[in-house]
Amino acid sequence: MLTLTEIAENPLYLTRRLKTHGGPDVIFRPLTHADTGHLAGFLAALSPESRRFSTFDGYDLATARELCDAIARYDKLRLVLEEAPSSRIVGLLEFSLDLTPEDIARYRDAGIHLAETTDCRFGPTLADDYQGRGVGTLVSPLITEVTRLLGRTRIILWGGVRADNPRAIRYYEKNGFQPVGRFTEADGSLSLDMMLDLRPVPEPAGLLT
Repeated sequence: MLTLTEIAENPLYLTRRLKTHGGPDVIFRPLTHADTGHLAGFLAALSPESRRFSTFDGYDLATARELCDAIARYDKLRLVLEEAPSSRIVGLLEFSLDLTPEDIARYRDAGIHLAETTDCRFGPTLADDYQGRGVGTLVSPLITEVTRLLGRTRIILWGGVRADNPRAIRYYEKNGFQPVGRFTEADGSLSLDMMLDLRPVPEPAGLLT
């Protein structure tokens, strides 16, 4: 099992090169302290629609500095998608090894017991011009790999997924996430909780003859 400190000290543990369909290669790797400027550019370029579906506190240089300064200090693992050879950041993928009381309560109401020893939260954000290009599907096996390397066996969506974001819902369903329940956001909009269980499905017991 990898720790956040080990990943920060050696980002190559989780660095992969991805071949996209008809576009430049993309590097999947952990966020580093040197990424502040490129990350600020990524956040600032997100459209109002993409920002509505994201969970960041801000979209400027100060936010980028805050995220880079937090590397290996708390419970978060952040990875980026970096366009090669431009070094432009085109995606930010966030894992949290902590669970909020609100998450625990909602899932408990759905009959699911969450535990920090088995579960993690995940939330992706892609640059506008990279949405709908199949990059999320390319990254999906790596999300599973990272989750297992962190010693977790289930993924829940960070803040859920907005019910009026059908493309995201289709993406999660296509990659194995199952709907768990619905909840109302502070602004009155509806969101869905979804979970991906990575534990092997037990084989049915054989029939006695």
